[in-house]
Amino acid sequence: MTETGAEIIVKSLIYNKVKFIFGYPGGAVMPIYDSLFTYKKQIKHILTRHEQGSIHAAQGYARVTGNPGICLATSGPGSTNIITGLADALIDSTPLFCITGQVASNLLGSDAFQEVDIIDISRPVTKWNIQITKPEQIFEVIAKGLHIATSGRPGPVLIDITKDAQQQRISQRYKKNNQNKELKTSKINKKELQKLIITIKKAHKPILIIGQGVKLANAENQLKKFAENTLIPVSSTLLGLGILKTKHNLNYGMLGMHGNYQSNILILKSDLILAIGLRFDERVIGNIKKISQKTLIIHIDIENYEINKRIKSTIHFLGNLKDNLTYLSKNLKHKKYGNWLKKINILKNIEKKYIKEKEFIKQKLGITMPEVINYVNLYKNKNCILVTDVGQHQMAAARYFNFTTIKSQITSGGLGTMGFALPAALGAKLGAKKRQVLCCVGDGGFQMTLQELGTIMQYEIPIKIIILNNNFLGMVKQWQDFFFNRRFSNTKIYNPNFTELSKAYNIKSKQVVIKEKLKKNIKKMFKSKDAFLLEILVDKEYNTLPMIPTNNSVATICF
Repeated sequence: MTETGAEIIVKSLIYNKVKFIFGYPGGAVMPIYDSLFTYKKQIKHILTRHEQGSIHAAQGYARVTGNPGICLATSGPGSTNIITGLADALIDSTPLFCITGQVASNLLGSDAFQEVDIIDISRPVTKWNIQITKPEQIFEVIAKGLHIATSGRPGPVLIDITKDAQQQRISQRYKKNNQNKELKTSKINKKELQKLIITIKKAHKPILIIGQGVKLANAENQLKKFAENTLIPVSSTLLGLGILKTKHNLNYGMLGMHGNYQSNILILKSDLILAIGLRFDERVIGNIKKISQKTLIIHIDIENYEINKRIKSTIHFLGNLKDNLTYLSKNLKHKKYGNWLKKINILKNIEKKYIKEKEFIKQKLGITMPEVINYVNLYKNKNCILVTDVGQHQMAAARYFNFTTIKSQITSGGLGTMGFALPAALGAKLGAKKRQVLCCVGDGGFQMTLQELGTIMQYEIPIKIIILNNNFLGMVKQWQDFFFNRRFSNTKIYNPNFTELSKAYNIKSKQVVIKEKLKKNIKKMFKSKDAFLLEILVDKEYNTLPMIPTNNSVATICF
């Protein structure tokens, strides 16, 4: 019995236990869509309203499940519309498997209708990509691509398949492929780990910085045990939030440009930085020249490429985080850091006095973003997943959201993609149906992908959406406030009536203008069993503080 290449594609995905595909049909993928119709009971296709929505939804799905998000797009503009999502996934290490259609192989290079060289275009923003021109290649390439997307440091893979390869018929056997099996756990290097333990023991003022690599390794519990066994204070990157509960006694908050004061100053005062699963992004660590040369830096990561890329480590260690943290926990007993912790708590109180107390002043007329997040914490579920867009609301949510369970935060970190949150939230909800999903977005970013309200309506996806509306591109305005003499060039934005727009998509909605109605309506939103959009008009003059200016040391932090 023979099968078309398109049937082999769909059957290969089913064989590899794919449950959802996020996509948008077009001429170059019509054979695949026809095959999806045959197998619609085995694999569910989610029709988004734009290809960018498809890939961000796939990212949200991947981030909560750990499985690769599957995205399907046609040739030409369909394929180029997913480039932003590929770049976002590559820098944030999100496993994606993207299939794009292509013109027939005899037309390649002829500028045929909707022909684009997506392989060359996507090469810098994929972990691996390949073009298929023969159906015989499909099964093995899909198995290999899914393996590459999820193994080691995860990332996006793109497979471009010509239309004739989708239409041709061949005999295909679906046999087990060893590439799709998990890699066996590598043996830990006890000798090197013992050297690392000796170095940690000598420290008097250590700090533990954790990044998303801990989440990707599913090593949250091992990290928690390690921190509790050693009693080393913990700071995290933006993408590392949620690894430790917000209220854990060793958690001193987020590090970076808009991070917590105490976490940033610790970088300058510590004698040992133990960095686990992060890449020392400039937004996280600031100007590295200001870090004392006497400070020892231990960098533990899965990828050699990240070692010494931006900051030179005293000791680096590659390997499986889960196994290495387990060994370190068993063999490294805690040390008393009483004086060190006292200094940290003094720093914590400075932030409380100069930032937090000002942001929760009841006499202030306007609603501030931290006030909104504070009420969210009162009524959200413990298993709530926070999905944020990019901007002031993102930083306010990161600073004040009470993370109570693992894998509870999804955001665009390295690329900073506006428009990410709404589609990512719907993808996250499909991947974690039993968990509450909150999409927190600004008025600017929301309008970049608001068409995905149509997807939410069609598939009845019960996410909660909070639009923090200040009628400005808030983060850009903040920079204009601080560094451009309040010359607000093209940052004031005129918005539609978001609640009426929501009603057009049959999604319940409410607008909040005054503080007195904030608590009541946030509670109402969370009680709703359906999708719900809550627009909150927030203070235009609010700035997310503290803030470290670009290319500056954490010592130049602004209040």
